[in-house]
Order: sequence, then C-alpha cells, then structure tokens
Amino acid sequence: MEDQLQGTFAEVLQRNPGEVELHQAVREVFESLVPVLRKNPQYTEAAVLERICEPERQIIFRVPWVDDSGQVRINRGFRVEYNSALGPYKGGLRFHPSVYLGTVKFLGFEQVFKNALTGLPIGGGKGGSDFDPRGRSDGEVMRFCQSFMTELYRHIGEYTDVPAGDIGVGAREIGFLFGQYKRITNRYESGVLTGKGLTWGGSLVRKEATGYGCVIFADRMLATRSESLDGLRVSISGSGNVAIYAAEKAQQLGSRVITFSDSSGYVVDEAGIDLDLLKQIKEVERGRVSDYVDRRPGARFVTEGNLWEVPTDVALPCATQNELTDKDAERLVANGVRAVAEGANMPCTREAVALLREHRVLFGPGKAANAGGVATSALEMQQNASRDSWSFDYTEQRLGEIMATIHDQCLATADEYDAPGDYVVGANVGGFTRVADAIISLGVV
Repeated sequence: MEDQLQGTFAEVLQRNPGEVELHQAVREVFESLVPVLRKNPQYTEAAVLERICEPERQIIFRVPWVDDSGQVRINRGFRVEYNSALGPYKGGLRFHPSVYLGTVKFLGFEQVFKNALTGLPIGGGKGGSDFDPRGRSDGEVMRFCQSFMTELYRHIGEYTDVPAGDIGVGAREIGFLFGQYKRITNRYESGVLTGKGLTWGGSLVRKEATGYGCVIFADRMLATRSESLDGLRVSISGSGNVAIYAAEKAQQLGSRVITFSDSSGYVVDEAGIDLDLLKQIKEVERGRVSDYVDRRPGARFVTEGNLWEVPTDVALPCATQNELTDKDAERLVANGVRAVAEGANMPCTREAVALLREHRVLFGPGKAANAGGVATSALEMQQNASRDSWSFDYTEQRLGEIMATIHDQCLATADEYDAPGDYVVGANVGGFTRVADAIISLGVV
C-alpha cells in the first residue's frame, strides 16, 4: 500500500483496536486502491478514504428480556449506520453469540461496497445482537425481538435505515420485529424492514436471492472460460438460507451438490443432496445436519476436519467469516477446484484468497457474489413503495439481470485498472469509486 493508504490504515487500527475482522476487510479493499488514487487525485484531496472508513453512526444498547422460566436476561444490541452517500442505510441484523461491535462494523463496511455494486440507491449498514435464538422457544424469541425493536425503532425508517435478516434472523424474527415496530409507531411502514412474509409485504425470491445470486455469479465466471455448472460437483458450507438456496439453484443448473454443514460437522452425499429432505430438517424442524444422515441412505456425517477436504469442482462457502483458510485453499487447488464464490460475508481468509488468485482459480468475492440478497431487498422496498407485488419469474429475472451487471462491471473495472479477470480488484474498485464520487458530490457532511 502507498503512504496515504498506510497512514489511513494505521488510523483504522488505532481507532478500532481489537476489531480484527474490520481490519481485515479494510486492508483487503485498500490493497486494490493504489491505481485508483493515482488516477483520481480528487479522492485524496477530499479525504474520501478517511470518511469512508469511519461509520456515520454507531449505536449500542441494552436488550433486557424475560425467558420462559421468568429469569431476566440481558443482551447487547448494535446498529452501525456506516454510509448513506448512495441512499438509506441497508443491511441485515445478525443474532449470534459471536456478535460484537467489530463484527457489525466489518459487516457494515463490506455492505457499503456490496450495495454500491448493485447499482441501486442504497447505502450500507449492519446490526445485530449477541443473543442466540437457537434452542429458544418462540415466546422467548418474540420477547427478545420486541425488546430489541423498542430501542432500534427510533433509529430506522424506510428513508433512513432499512434492516433485514442475517444469521439467526429469519422470517420468524423479522415478523416479531416488524410487529413491534408497527405497534410502537402506529404506522404500517412496510418498507422499514425487508425479508418480510409474503402475506404482509414481503417479496417473492427474497428468501432464495442470496443463494441464487451466488450461483448465478459462479456460472457467469465459468462462462468466461467456456464452461458452466452443468455436470460439475459443487461443495457448499452451511445449511441456512443461503446454503439451501445456493444448492437449489446449482441443482437447477445441472450440478451435483455433495456437501452442507453446520457447527456440529458436515454431511457428504455423493449421490447429490436431497433438497426436500434438507429443507424439511432445517426450515421446518429446525434440526441439525446430522438428522439428514439418519434418513438418507448412503450419506455420511463427519465431525473431524472440514468439508473442503472433499474433492469438488466448485466451492461455495456460505456459512460465516474466515471459515475457509489457506490450508483449505491448498486442498481445493490440489483437488482441481475451478471456481470459488463467496456466499457468506468474507468467508475466505486473506491468505486463502491470495492462494486462490495465485493459482488462477476463478474467485468471486462476497461483495459481488452474494449481492443478490440485498439487491432483492431493494426490489422489495420498491414493491412496498409502489404498493405492488411482482411475480416470482419477474423478480428472479430482475435478480439475474442485476447479478449479470455486477459480474460484467467487475470484469470491466478490472480491465480498466490493468487487472484483467481479477474479480477482487473489480469489486473493490467498482464499489469504492461509486461511493467515493457520491461522497464528494454531497460535500463535507
């Protein structure tokens, strides 16, 4: 990195001590920006780097709630409104014990550029809590969500900040959150949250969008080498919303999906996963991936090592940040992997990304590859604003068009900055320049 980038990065480290995920995300973007700053001196003169790294607002609050035994519990809630140069803050809420301010800031920083790449008028933000909904009753989840929204409601709105779901926040949680928002404000402001139920303002394809979009992006990457997903083996990590619908779209495109996972281990099903069974276990029963093996002859459940040891043609990490390490990348390369597309947010470590790029494996960074979810959230906002509801086919068509545009924009930007075929450079530079230009246009605010 050049001197200015080094100096700004040192400030990020100093201002955000111990927040290693944020440090990683900022460094990864900065490493792509040297030619951008040389070509666009106005970004340096306007202190765009410093402004884009500092969130516009950071909100931390207490969330008290009562469990089923009558015991008072206390969690911590967060909302980081990172950048609104392109539109209202937009980004999900994550409920997981690992959540702390650094997690939310890293996710918000990534969201700024991801949202910019969609070409839609949305800024970037993120939020969540260290609450764990797993194993909690519906009543406990409802009481937590109501308490969480009792504080959060004053900071959000369809023209201000529009949260959605993320890990631990699905349709159940969004419903409880929206119900409390409606109760407090006395307004049916459906555009204030996305990922809503289809009967009360939600959008078709939103549930599928992140997984579908990731697979569409991977298929377009392969097409640049005159290949496709048809007939290829695909390994997917995770078993939540993103993983399930990535598997569905991969199967629709002719792939054989052979793995999925959760925190207890992973499943290998060489015959190709039974998607209906997986949906039943994870979406209806809220079970564990080990339950799949009990009902699927030939499948095996593994608790040691990780699923990236299984030979595959395409890898889609869809679980959580930094799950795929340099050692995993080495195994994938040795086993002949052709493409890796990030379905989760920053699931590959910095070292793993470097190794994949070095070996010319097609690599789709999360800013680009998993942007389909937030893009379809913006389409949900559009439907809410016009009091309209689109068909599944039309909404999926829009999603496909957006993912194709993101893919092509990444390639064109990489070419412009002398990094042909490098999707990391294309995504980082493409997202950054769009936000940077808007920041300058709005003045010092």
